[in-house]
Amino acid sequence: MPDERFDIVVIGGGIVGLSVAMQAARRLPQLRIAVIEKEPDIARHQSGHNSGVIHSGIYYKPGSLKARMCVDGAAEMIEFCRHHGIPHRVCGKVIIATNDKEVTRLEQLFCRGQSNGISGITLLNRDALRAIEPHAGGVRALRVPGTGITDYVAVCRKYAELFLANGGQVLTATEVTNIVRRGKETVVETRVGIFKTSYVINCAGLHSDRISRMCGQHPDVAIIPFRGEYYELAPQAQKLVQTLIYPVPDPSLPFLGVHFTIQKQSGVEAGPNAVLAFKREGYRRGSLKISHTAEMFTYSGFWRMALKNWQTGFGEFYRSFNKAGFVRALRQLVPELKPGDLRPAGSGVRAQAVRRDGNLVDDFYFKGDENMLHVLNVPSPAATASLPIGRAIAIMAEQNFGLKPGGDKAARST
Repeated sequence: MPDERFDIVVIGGGIVGLSVAMQAARRLPQLRIAVIEKEPDIARHQSGHNSGVIHSGIYYKPGSLKARMCVDGAAEMIEFCRHHGIPHRVCGKVIIATNDKEVTRLEQLFCRGQSNGISGITLLNRDALRAIEPHAGGVRALRVPGTGITDYVAVCRKYAELFLANGGQVLTATEVTNIVRRGKETVVETRVGIFKTSYVINCAGLHSDRISRMCGQHPDVAIIPFRGEYYELAPQAQKLVQTLIYPVPDPSLPFLGVHFTIQKQSGVEAGPNAVLAFKREGYRRGSLKISHTAEMFTYSGFWRMALKNWQTGFGEFYRSFNKAGFVRALRQLVPELKPGDLRPAGSGVRAQAVRRDGNLVDDFYFKGDENMLHVLNVPSPAATASLPIGRAIAIMAEQNFGLKPGGDKAARST
């Protein structure tokens, strides 16, 4: 491939990178924009390895980017799917408290949902819960009627289609190997050629911190990969779950705990747990990449995180290797579940940014300068919120890069 020149290069062909590119192409039609993706197709990692939930935004701290973008994003995602004929269902969910301590947290979650502007949420006693989920356990529950499910790979393909229709390019099998700044120009070196650009938007997900370092940045976070492993319910057990069933989450952790998710067409998924992965795309237990593991083990924030959360981590590893432990966690929500009702299913890897002090970054996190913008933490609910996230990043890029939306040719820099 000969050297090519673009105005903006978006690194990463997942749902966030594609949303950014789609919306930047709409706002800046005078610019030449490309998405480059190291895999042979788009949406191969977090965007294609998730439960497909359209989250409501009930979990997130009021006023946070996650809360604002998830609530807005859920409504936008449902409308986007409806408009473009993408399969989706607004099925609702229940969050179940199994003891008095969890009841207190459930009531706090209800207040948080009200603060975040989520409509229709209601607290349920046991009888009201059983009317919705006849096989559920627990003592109280919170009903969130607006939660849904969709096919995020199909959403990604539609984003790419709309981006291409606006003159963009999507270049797959194009792995970035180095990035060099030369004054106002940036040279992006890949395994298939060199791309020259004025601006870079880093949406590389699991590799976002590595791309940032290639750009000469010194991010104050590192990506630690966590694998989430799923089971699926055997056909005879699927009647045990009618909607989505979630536990009350631990407020000190970004993970929601094992839960039940009905699928777009049919079937029910159970999980995931959250175990440390030793490869950034480590979808199997035996997956290992020495360079990725070395990066993790030489990062001081990893060890501080491990010391703070070793008990939780041990429990997650135990459930990973012990099906009975996984079943016990699920039976807190659906007591009738039996080990024979579960079959191994897929897995996903979450890109979790961790600070040097060992704290997990709890909100979306972007960092930029005059010609680069780095998206360093956009885990779940990023798929749900991908439309407002993409719009916000596109606007941030305009402001940081000094670009003018519309057809103003003076905005073009290359």
